[in-house]
Amino acid sequence: MPELHTLITYLAVLTGFVFFPGPSILLTLARASSSGTRVGVATSLGIALGDLMHTALAVVGISAIVLASAEAFFAIKMLGAGYLIWLGLRSLFEGPPDLTRARPLGARRAFRQAMLAEVLNPKSAMFFLAFLPQFVDPALGSVALQLTVLGLLFVAMGTLATLLVALGAGRVSRILQASPAIRRWQGKVVGCVYCALGLRLALQDR
Repeated sequence: MPELHTLITYLAVLTGFVFFPGPSILLTLARASSSGTRVGVATSLGIALGDLMHTALAVVGISAIVLASAEAFFAIKMLGAGYLIWLGLRSLFEGPPDLTRARPLGARRAFRQAMLAEVLNPKSAMFFLAFLPQFVDPALGSVALQLTVLGLLFVAMGTLATLLVALGAGRVSRILQASPAIRRWQGKVVGCVYCALGLRLALQDR
């Protein structure tokens, strides 16, 4: 199991960006706003299933790397740190999120589309492979268990955020559309979280 202070840091980082309007939040918001709460909830659950699959793949892949070579695992962590910093810089400089509403559709179709979109999104796969290892310490025991705990916490918090958006889509949509400052600054906040996370590892291991 990860150490307590690692879990606290991890949860703080998760809170810093899962509750800001990222792709999952915006997709759920668009679906719920155009097709109703039921479709928004289905979209949220589809995204969660896709993230569970990414977690499983990350657990298998990263555990194999750890068993193969400690140096390879360190290299993966450093590459992941660089990738997170790149994501952060991109978020800092790109424009506000697109709030275009999605076309109406049924709950089952919304679930399938959200799950497939998440599973087949290479950026999601890269994120899991870059993000989870930053909080893993092979010296603490089973790497697979640590990754599983971290991945499940990520899925749980992400799902909580998208479900809250699905249930309050009307109000959330009005707030985002009526508050240009929120839309303008959300990317900068998320970008800072990504950059800080990447720098944390790079500096910690020097």
